[in-house]
Order: sequence, then C-alpha cells, then structure tokens
Amino acid sequence: MPERGGVLPRQVKLFGWVSLLNDFASEMIYPLLPAFIVGTLGGGPQALGALDGAAEFAAAFVKLGAGRLADRARSRGPLIVLGYFIAVVVRPIIAITGAAWQVIGLRVVDRLGKGLRTPPRDALIADVTPGELRGRAFGLQRGMDHAGAVLGPVVAWGLLASGGAHLRTVIGASIVPGVAVLVLAVWAVRDGGGRGKTVEDGGAATAFHRPPPSSTNSALVAISLFYLLRMPDTLIILRSQELGVPVAVVPLLWAAVHVVRSSSSFLGGAATDRVGPARTMWLGWLVYAVLAWGMARAGGAAAAWGLFLALGLVSGLTESPERALVARLAGARQGSGFGLYHGITGFAALVGGVTLGAVFQRYGAGPAFLASAAGGGAVVIVWPVVAREASTAD
Repeated sequence: MPERGGVLPRQVKLFGWVSLLNDFASEMIYPLLPAFIVGTLGGGPQALGALDGAAEFAAAFVKLGAGRLADRARSRGPLIVLGYFIAVVVRPIIAITGAAWQVIGLRVVDRLGKGLRTPPRDALIADVTPGELRGRAFGLQRGMDHAGAVLGPVVAWGLLASGGAHLRTVIGASIVPGVAVLVLAVWAVRDGGGRGKTVEDGGAATAFHRPPPSSTNSALVAISLFYLLRMPDTLIILRSQELGVPVAVVPLLWAAVHVVRSSSSFLGGAATDRVGPARTMWLGWLVYAVLAWGMARAGGAAAAWGLFLALGLVSGLTESPERALVARLAGARQGSGFGLYHGITGFAALVGGVTLGAVFQRYGAGPAFLASAAGGGAVVIVWPVVAREASTAD
C-alpha cells in the first residue's frame, strides 16, 4: 500500500538510483552519436532525425503492449528487468558498427527495452505513492535520471580528453555502469513489484478505459502536439556544433544541460503538487517556444551554451507534471494509462523528429528551429483557451 505522512516510498527511491545508473550508461553514448554518425560514419542531419524518430517509434509501439501487461502486478517485475537487460547488452555493440543504419537499428533495439520497462516502472511508482506526493515522486525519478545523464557525459569527456580513448572505446565502456543497473533493478522489483492496487485487485477501470472528460482529451492532445513540435536533442547538439562547440566538449555541454534538467525536475515535481500539472506544463511549453526561437537566431558558441542550458528547464517543467497527470487519470489501470501516454507521445516524437530533421537538412538549422518555435508558441496560445472551454463543458 502507498506510504503516508509525506515520505516517499522506498521503491521510488530505489528506482531513482536505477534511473541514475542507467542514464549514466546511456548518456556516455548519446551526446557522441551526432559526431559518430556524421563524422565517423558519414551520415547527415536527416539520419539524426531518423535516429531519434525511429527509436521513439519502436519504444512507443512496445509501450502500448507493455502497458496493458503491466496492469497485472505479477508482470511488472519481469518486464522491468528484461527492459533494462536489453539496453545494457545492446548499447555497447554500437561501438563496432560501420554504417549509420546499423546505429539506428541498435538504437531501436535499445529503445525497445525502454518500451518494455517504462510503463510498468511508472505504474509501480504511481501505485505505491500517495496521490498528493506523485509530483514529487516522479520529480525524484526524473531528477535522478538526469543526474545520471550528468555523470555519463563527464566520464565520456574525461576518457576522450585523456587521449587514451576514441569514440568507439567510450561507447563500449558503457557496459560497466550497465551491470550495476541490472543488480539494482532486480532489487527494486523484488521490493515493490507486487504492491499497489491494480486491475487484479478489483480496482475499477477509469479514465483511459471509459470516455474521459473533454478537459482530459485536451490535455493529452496538447502534450502530444508538444512532442510532435519539439526539436530532437540530437539536432540541438548538432546545432551547437554548428555554432562552434567542439565535438570533444559536447559531452561537457550535455552534462551541464542535465544538471539543469535534474535540479529543475525536483522543482517541477513540487510545483505540480502545489499548482497542478496543467499550469506547470504550460510554463514549460512557453519556455521552450522562446528558447527554440533563440536557437534559430543564435550566432556563436556562447549563445549555444546559454540556450542549450536554458532548454534544460523544459524537461524539468514538463516531464513530472505529465506523469502525475497520467497517474491521476489512469485510476486502477496504471499500466495501460502509462502505456497509452508513452505510446502516443512516442509516435508524435517519431513524426516530429523525422520531419524536423528533413527541414534541417534541406533548409538549414534556422528554419527548422523557427518552425519548432512557432508550433510551440501556437500550443502555448491555444491551450489556455481550449482548457477553459473544455472545463466549462465538463
């Protein structure tokens, strides 16, 4: 049963550490992929857009099925551990690839693992956490996830700067923190994999299994539109390189971005519990629209650093409230609720990533970022009006 008294459950803290170590391993690789694909393997911006898009599509497809399976408490543990196992094994293989399509394929398999583990993990966190603490619970998970994304790039930069390693060596070394991920994941699911109220316990199906109110539909549509219009991180990294950030320094920039993401995730989670998820998300969308416009107009490495760091606020202000909102809407079917949420946003990220990558490659970074900023601005303007009308209709 969920713990009370304002204290986050132990399972939430354990999954925080799992997320930290997993992102440590993952982010040793991710910020190096633009240089690896474009510089080493001869790919282009569209390949980078396809990389993120195809990866998110694969994860989205699997999340829909994994979410339904995660409605049964006994299925959650195996799904979570299997998902982490796939990622830990596949990521280092990128080091021996010889073409961009091979990297994309392996990244897709990596994201398949993410698709398997994410809905059951989020469902477990939601089930064991009191409703009034869910913003902070997901804020902790997202904050520690981003903290791991600080450690990975710093270690990658240290290996590259020492002169004793090249890109392929650093990518292969991600297996080391990956092993620790598996150990902690097994511990976490044993500690809490069967707790919380699920469909097996006779909980009533709500929200995602009956027609939701129009305000709920509006929120889900708005979230999906934001993922559709948001610029993939790989293209932001590539833009930063265009503006003068050296490849060897990119891991440090990426680590600094995640310092902002980690700290702002705790703030975003607390704000969600205080003022509600809708207002917190809206602020994140507004920040993104302004900064994407700035990225289109930027003229040097210093601007790239400042804008990319500021973009870290967007994750902190959107990820925690999104998950808290889904947990509130899903009722007893937390697995299906999170599967649907992750699936829809993943499909949106696929279309957006490929489209923005194509615009980037054909017309340049400026038009691509301006288009993304304009779309984000439209969501910011329309959302308060739609939400107000939907609330009145309900």
